[in-house]
This record gives sequence, structure tokens and C-alpha cells, in this order.
Amino acid sequence: MEVTGRLFIWAILAVSCRAQLNSTAAEGRPRCTASLGGANLGETHKALILNLNADENCTWTIERPENRSIRIIFSHIQLDPDSRCENESIKVFDGRSTSGPLLGEACSKNDFVPVFESSANSLTFQIVTDWTRVQRSVFIFYYFFSSGTTIPNCGGYLQTLEGSFSSPNYPRPHPELAYCVWHIQVEKGYKINLNFTELFLEMDEYCRFDFIAVYDGPSTTSGLLKQVCGRGTPTFESSSDAMTVVLSTDYANSYRGFFASYASTYVQEVNTTSLSCASDKMRVIISKSYLQSLNYHESNLQLNDPTCRPSVSNVVEFSIPLHECGTIKKIEDHTISYTNIITFTQSPESAVITRKRHLQIVVTCEMEYNSTVEILYITEDDVIQNQSVLGKYNTSMALYESGSFENLIQESPYYVDLNQTLFVQATLHTSDPSLVVFLDTCRASPTSDFASPTYDLISSGCSRDETCKVYPLFGHYGRFQFNAFKFLRHLSSVYLKCKILICDTSDHTSRCNQGCVSRRKRDIPSYKWKTDSVIGPIRLKRDRLVNGDSGLLPQTHEAEISKQPLSHLHLFSFMVLALNVVIVVTATVRHFLNRWKDHGYQKLQVY
Repeated sequence: MEVTGRLFIWAILAVSCRAQLNSTAAEGRPRCTASLGGANLGETHKALILNLNADENCTWTIERPENRSIRIIFSHIQLDPDSRCENESIKVFDGRSTSGPLLGEACSKNDFVPVFESSANSLTFQIVTDWTRVQRSVFIFYYFFSSGTTIPNCGGYLQTLEGSFSSPNYPRPHPELAYCVWHIQVEKGYKINLNFTELFLEMDEYCRFDFIAVYDGPSTTSGLLKQVCGRGTPTFESSSDAMTVVLSTDYANSYRGFFASYASTYVQEVNTTSLSCASDKMRVIISKSYLQSLNYHESNLQLNDPTCRPSVSNVVEFSIPLHECGTIKKIEDHTISYTNIITFTQSPESAVITRKRHLQIVVTCEMEYNSTVEILYITEDDVIQNQSVLGKYNTSMALYESGSFENLIQESPYYVDLNQTLFVQATLHTSDPSLVVFLDTCRASPTSDFASPTYDLISSGCSRDETCKVYPLFGHYGRFQFNAFKFLRHLSSVYLKCKILICDTSDHTSRCNQGCVSRRKRDIPSYKWKTDSVIGPIRLKRDRLVNGDSGLLPQTHEAEISKQPLSHLHLFSFMVLALNVVIVVTATVRHFLNRWKDHGYQKLQVY
């Protein structure tokens, strides 16, 4: 009897261990012991403090019945600093489980404040820790919001060399539940100096509640310079021509917010002057030390149009539009040139005599090749600097959803049905209204290097495919459509390459105005400029299904099964399970199995 009782106790213990192991295997994670800090999830917003142990795999789901989105902010993360992101991380999924699309991942190696937004009213986040026993804590703040509502003066794009911005309502208290992003982008060759003349947010040692995050680059993942809060007047300097500033606030303790200004510093070396040409403007940089050596001041410099003034920082910069500020356009042979002149104006009191040499800087952009030539000469009495730079127009080519050419297709590769109608647009990015785009040749290939075989859709302005339709000339846009096809005995990918001609509308004999030319003569008046644009690959949906390629479908991630070494408890459990094989499984054992079953998946239901 005593032996039977002991065997019965061992059987119960073995079954309970097996139930725990079965639950772990079914869920793909060990038991969850992270504390939620007593959070009341009946509200539309809440802060959570998660104190984590080693070797955990915990999942939470946040959802509400109404149609709103969720923003979740991990404003303070303290994980194992020596652990790899593959072993210890936070993953956020769009939806009710970890099988939804992955919104992003954060770990101790990240140099940014992780912020994620759901597409609907549910969001799931999963935290996995490794076996190292160190102190871990994660501060999470989430709230529901309507994606269509905006806060005035909350974020924006700042593109001048200097400027200022402030928190919404400044100097009155900032709004609650605000997430504002300012992108500062200045000209190439500059860096940004940002100065907060006032900063007044909620005080916290780790800036978990209300904070400002400053990033060294064009996005919120560019590299965090610092996360600040409380009171102060911090300053920051970028390493490039871009900087991003974020303001995040919670639902309590609103203060004055902040006011900030920024200025730009030219970092490239300029001994005298430099000229660069873009698709829509000329850019002239003049060294202040060069002007001082000639006893000039930047306020006395002017263009052909005196109302166009320069920007002044540590250098003097003229940003000259190609069709404004007195710029002179000239069409000659195979080039289009734009010229302007920077001169020095005398003050009224010195209009009769002068002891200064005359300064004149002639700048010219010839839009043909991507090379630069500078010419400088000085006469005995005058300083006349001529600069001529050969620039390049900026063009692009893309696919669109329909013949209205309103909705751009962003996916790459783009999966289509066989014989589906595709719409292609080539765009010239310039401010010169007198230029027109002409599609001379468009060719398809199964490879990006356009090696044999190739297939002509357009040649010499003429359609070479029965399904190809070339649209009439339309300003800065060249358009055509055709039906999707596949190359025989090759991969399903198709690349497109088009030769784009750019002409001036005043030249009625230009190649652009001649349209389709089946047999071109050698001495036909030529175009003014040409370039090649390539898009692709385009692939068939059928091939994606056959190859098992997920393509552009939402990426799904199942919960990862723990790969930690077996502990003594697991070994002991397996030994007991082996003993349990020889014990008669009774209805009492199955009853304890259902009773002792444990789950490692926690769902945070908000009502």
C-alpha cells in the first residue's frame, strides 16, 4: 500500500510537469512572470512598467472595440547590454497575435526611442530575454488615437538655412497625447546647430513621460543624439545636413513645452567661390574671408535681379532659380545654358570715386554632362571671376495604378497578372516651364544589365508593340502604357529602360516635336539633352505562388520556440515522465492534467 501511494504521488507530479511542458511546447514560450505593475487597462491610455526576469518569453495584446489606432512608445528600455538582438528583444506586431505583420523590433543595441503605430484597434508586443541574470525593466506608454485628427503646429518640414519652431500652444501648456516630428533639411555641405532657448517639460530621471528626442539625420532611426526633459537650454550639432526632432507627451502634467531655433554652418572648404548646378537652380557659395580680402561686405552683393538676396551664415550663398532672379537662358547646339552675374553695388556716398577693385562673378550652368569646369582670371584693376559648371537634369521613371497617373506604385518588385495593363511615367524635375519630355526609346529585358534578349516597346518615338500606347507630349511628363508579358525560357522578371529626350518648346524643329520617325536621317535636328531611366523588376503573380515567394504580402512571424539549454528541472521532469510510462494512466490523472495546465500567453483586454 505504501509503495502504491508513493507511485501515485510520483504519477501526479509527473503529469503536472508534463502538462507544463506541453503548454510550453504548444505556445512556443516558457511561463510568463513579467509584472504589469498593476496597470488598469480599462482606460484608453496607460503607462506600464515591466520588470523582467531571465529566460522569459512574454506576449501581450492591446485592443479596443472601436475603430481607432494604437501608438506604443518604449521610452525607457533596460535590457542586457551584452546580449545580441537575436537573443533578447522586443517585437511589435500589427494585430491580435504574433502572427500579424511585424511593425518593428527593439533591443539594447538600438540608438533610438522605439515608437510603433497599429493600422487598426489591436496591437501585440512580445518580449524575449536570454538566460543572463541582470536587472531588466521596460517602460511602455500606449494610447488610442484617431489617425485623421491632427494637432496644429505639431511637426513639419523646415528647409531654410535658419529658422525656429516650438511646441504646440507655446508658451501655454503643451497638449496631451501629442507626438510631433520636425524634419530639418538644409543644403548639402552644411551642418545644423540647434539651440533650445527654453525647455520646460515634466521632470523624470529617464525622461519616460514627456520628452524631446533629437536625432542626427533625416529620420527617427538616424541615431539618437539625446533624449531630454525637465528644464534647460540644451544645444545640439548635427554631423550632416539633416536633423530630426521629436516631441512626445503623455496624459498628465503639461507645462510650457519648448522654443528652439537653428542655424546652418557650411563645413566644406571654400577658398574663394564654388558653383553647383541642380535640375532647378544654381548654387553659388562665396567665402567671407575672400570678400574681406577685397574689402567687400556681403550686403553689397547682388544678382541681375537685386530683389533676390543671398543667405548668410559663415559663408554667403546665392540659390538662383533657373528661370528667375534675372537668369538668362540660351539654347545653342546641343546644350541649354543658364547664366547670371553677381556684382558689387557701391554705397551712395562713394558713387563718384572708389578705392576698391570691381568685383564681378559670372556663373553659368550648361545642362548636358555631369562634370565640372572652373575658370578664374584676374585683371590688373578688376576682379572678374567666370565659373561654368556642366550640370544634369534630374529625371525619374515609375509605374502608376491607372491612366490618370495619380497613384504611384511603391512596391518593388511589382507583381502583376499576365496581360495586365501597366502605366509608365517619366518625370523631369525642374522649375523651367519651357522644357518638354519626349520618350525616344523604351526597351524591356529579363535582367537589369539589359543583355540579350531585349524587346522594344518604343523605338525612335514609335510604338513597336501592339499593346503599347504612347501618350502625346505633356510638359515635364512622358507617358505610355502596355500589357504585361513574360520572356520565354527566362526568369519572370522584366526591367524597363527608356531614353528620355528633353527639348525646349521654343525650338519647333527639335526632335521632341517630330514625334514618331520610322527612319531617322543623320542630319535631323537633334534633341537638347538625353538621359536613361530604368525601373524594375516587374514579376508575374503566378510565379510568386509557384515559387512560394511571399513578395509584398504582409510579413508574418510566429512565436519563436525557446532554445535555452535544458535545466535540472527539465531533466528531472523527463525522468519522472519516463517513470510515468510504467504507471497506469487513470481518469484521476487526466483530471489533474486539465487542472494543472498553464498558459504563457497573456492578453490585455481593454473595455
